[in-house]
Order: sequence, then C-alpha cells, then structure tokens
Amino acid sequence: MNNRIFGSIPADIGNLVGLEVLGIANTLITGVIPETIGKLKNLVDLGLYNNSLSGLIPSSLGNLSQLNRLYAYYGNLEGPIPASLGKLKNLFVLDLSKNYHLNGSIPTEIFKLPGLAWYLDLSHNSLSGPLPNEVGRLTDLNRLTLSGNRLFGKIPDSIQNCLVLEWLSLDNNLFEGSIPRSLRNIKGLRVLNLTMNKLSGNIPDALGHIGSLEELYIAHNSLSGSIPSVLQNLTSLSVLDISFNNLQGEVPDEGVFRNITYLAVAGNINLCGGTPQLHLAPCPTSPSSKNRKMMPKSLVISLATAGAILLSLLVILLLWIFCKKVKPSQKTLAHNSIVDDHYKRIPYHALLRETNEFSIANLLGRGSYGAVYKCVLDTEDRTLAVKVFNLGQSRYAKSFEVECEAMRRIRHRCLIKIITSCSSVNHQGQEFKALVFEFMPNGNLDGWLHPKSQEPTTNNTLSLAQRLDIVDAIEYLHNYCQPLVIHCNLKPSNILLAGDMSARVGDFGISRILQENTSEGMQTSYGSTGIRGSIGYVAPGDRNYSNLYFPFHLNMAWGHGAEKDASTREIKNSLE
Repeated sequence: MNNRIFGSIPADIGNLVGLEVLGIANTLITGVIPETIGKLKNLVDLGLYNNSLSGLIPSSLGNLSQLNRLYAYYGNLEGPIPASLGKLKNLFVLDLSKNYHLNGSIPTEIFKLPGLAWYLDLSHNSLSGPLPNEVGRLTDLNRLTLSGNRLFGKIPDSIQNCLVLEWLSLDNNLFEGSIPRSLRNIKGLRVLNLTMNKLSGNIPDALGHIGSLEELYIAHNSLSGSIPSVLQNLTSLSVLDISFNNLQGEVPDEGVFRNITYLAVAGNINLCGGTPQLHLAPCPTSPSSKNRKMMPKSLVISLATAGAILLSLLVILLLWIFCKKVKPSQKTLAHNSIVDDHYKRIPYHALLRETNEFSIANLLGRGSYGAVYKCVLDTEDRTLAVKVFNLGQSRYAKSFEVECEAMRRIRHRCLIKIITSCSSVNHQGQEFKALVFEFMPNGNLDGWLHPKSQEPTTNNTLSLAQRLDIVDAIEYLHNYCQPLVIHCNLKPSNILLAGDMSARVGDFGISRILQENTSEGMQTSYGSTGIRGSIGYVAPGDRNYSNLYFPFHLNMAWGHGAEKDASTREIKNSLE
C-alpha cells in the first residue's frame, strides 16, 4: 500500500490460502481482479482502492466467507455488482464508490447481509433501477450512501426499519414522489441528503420530529407548500438547504431559525419574511391585521384598558407567589439539580457536603489520576459515584478532558453511565474537576474474582452472560463505535458490577479516539508508540498487528499481571 508498485495482480495469488489481510491500495496496479482471489478462504480484510484496476468484480469474491471489510473505491471497475456478494454473511463494511462504470441494479442480496453495520457506500457509480424494499433489512446499518447514481422510483417506506441509521445520502439520483413520513421513526438520524432528485409534494411535518437531525439537504427538487413551523423545534439543526424548489409563504424566524449556521432558500421566489440575513421581501399584511385597523377607536381604547387591568392583576398574583416561595429549600434545589439524567448541573458545594467533605468513610477507590467517593444527594433515592481528579500535573487535567470526550461519544448498555460533570473551584480557591457516575454497588471485577478471604465460594462466580457483557462493551468500542474508541486501560479493576451483577466498563481517562479518516498506517503507529495503561492491563488484539484495526479478540487480562488462581483461569478459558 501507498507505493509506486505497478503491473497486474498475478493469478497465483490464489495459492496464498492462509492470507488474512490483503491491501492493494494507493498504487499504480492495473489490470483485472483475478478470479483466483476467491480461493483465499481465510481473508478477513480486502482493500483494492485508489488504483487503476478495471474489468468486472469477480463473482468468486462471494466465496470469501470470513471477509469482514471490502474496500474497492476510486477505481475503474465496471459492469454489475455480483449477487454473490450476498453470501458474505460476516461483512461489516462495503465500499464500492467512485468507480463510475459500475452499472445495473443493486442486487437485493446486498441488503440481506446480517453483519453489515458500519456503512454501505455505492455512491458515484452508474447504478440504476429502484431502491428495493429489502433496504429495510439493514437494521444495524449506521451509514447508507447511494449518491450520484441513476436510481429512480419512490423512496421505500421500509427504510424506517433502519433504526440506528445516522447518515442517509440519496442525493443526485432520479427519485420521485413525496418524502416518506416514516423517516420520523429513525430517531438517531443526523444527516439526511435528498438533494437533486424529482421529489414533489410538501415538506412533511414528520421531519420536525427527528430530534437528532443536524443537517437537512432537500434542494433542487419540486417541493411545494410552506416550510413547516415544526422545524423550528430541531435544536440540533445547523444546516438546512431548501433552495430551488417551489416553496411559498413565510420563512419561520423563531427557534433554531434564529441562529442556524447555514440556511439556503434561494430559488423559491414565493418565499417571504424570515430573518434579515436572508434578504427576503416582507410578507404581505394579513386580512386580520387590516380588520384590526378598521376597528372603532373607542373599542380599541376599551380593549387596551381591560388588558392593562388584567396584566396588573397577573403581576400582583405572580409577585405574591414569588414572595411565598422566594427561598426554596436546599432539598428542592438538590432535587432539581438531578431530576433527570440529561447532564444536570451539580455544584461543588453539593458534592462536598454529601460526601462529608470527601471523607475516607465515603472513599470507594483511589488511583493515580484521582479518587472515587460515594455520594447520596438529599431527596435522591439512588447513590452516585463521584470521581475527583488530581490536578497537580497537566496530564491529570488532560485525563479529565479525555474521559469527558470519550463519554460524550459512546453509548452502550455495558459501559458506565455518566450523570454529569463538575468543573469549578474548591473552598481553597484551587481548580476542581469531577465526573459523576451511577453507583456500582458490587464493586469491581478484580475484587469479585479475588476476594480477600481467598476461599472460593459461589458468590464470586460470574455467569457466562455476565462475562460476555464485558466482551460486548469492548467489541463495541473497538469495532462498532464511530469513531473508534481504544480503552487503553482494560483490567479487572476497571470492570464495575451493578446490583444485578451486569458488567460496566469504566475509566476512560487515557483512552484514544480514532477518527474515521485515520489511515491504517497511523492506526498502527498509535498502537505502538508506547506502553499505555497500568499493571494488570493487556491490550486486546492480535500481537502481530495494531489492535486499533482488527476485530476484538478475547485475550484480555483477568488478573493483576498474571492469573491469581484456578477460578481466574477457568473464567478466561470459558470465554476463549
């Protein structure tokens, strides 16, 4: 990869039956992909991108039953996409974009791949035909990009079944009909691009119910009617492009329309109003306004007087209520600070008070980056855990920032749940930083597997399902979270146990976040720049390659440095 090797791929490559990774990318390689490549039954990753390979995609690729990733973009491949790719049951990502001469319809078998979860990119080819209803079977897909083809027909309602879809790009095609109202069921959709199609009808109100929507592109269609006012409620919306349609009426100027980053309305000659930055003509005065101007002067004075009296009474009533409750109790304040889990603010003095000034009696554990205390706020039925960071050195402050960034990006049932953060100044005038998590009443995996008594009992035995929770969480971080998060400190003391003994992975203070555009070479360098973590940590991954790229292996450390007893070895063997 990334060199000036030229020539063609030899047919004898099929003799390398033990090959697991094949990358022929960013080179001067030409010719066709040989059919013999289908003999590489152990192949897990295949990268044939950014080169001059041409000809058909060999149907023998369907024999690569272990294939997890297939990248063949930026090439000169042509002809139809072989239906045999539907046999790749372990395929996690498929990218055949920017070949320009790939044609024919999209095989329905592609949409039946059960493991396709990261993204499917078939953009900027010459594919045609309708989008099959089977697209709704991609229930675990995160990103679907079909831009720049010749697909036509209606966008199927079955796409609502892609419940975890975050990115949907169907722009630069020939889709017609209305925008499906069923899109509102894709609750996590962040980017929707339907630009340059033949869509008609109104902009459905349903789009205003996709609360996570950040970017909406529906320009260059034949949409009509008014802009739904419900779009004002999309608090995350930063980009809205509705230009070059047949929209009419007033542009909303409330809610998100007041401070949206990018709003394009050009090419809709019948739009009016909106914010001054749009430079649209003011909307005509409504008939009701004209009628008000024609009301008798005496009636106007009477209505104004009555309104003033009512307003005065209302102000007096509000002042009375305010005086009655001018100083809410401390319990009410504490309750309001954490009435729900959506990152409510908890002040430093509340944490100080409810941990008895961070006393030893409430200490749950201590590490190099800080200490964790037990905390119960007034009026709360649950117990919280407060992680207070040592700020004596810059790397400890950096640990707080890293953990905040990691917790902002990840979401999984087997990861520790953050309640809020606190960045303030303590009573001594020094900088104070802390994270507030849900409390884990059963401690951590290290204490559970290796109790102080050293006598094996049924109480320190985890079921297979409980053990697999840990594997599930780390597999999510290393393979499915976007961008990938590398824990860098996975060890038994950082595996916490809830009341029902379900596992929660915690402590992301030295984790690494791997961006999407990070090359494989950079990924490898991240994994080999130095030893990270602490005693008891073993990085999960193949010893010959970077653990930042390859699928998660079940070889995590279950003891401190070495296995402590027979029960530990039994747990490890059962997982492997």
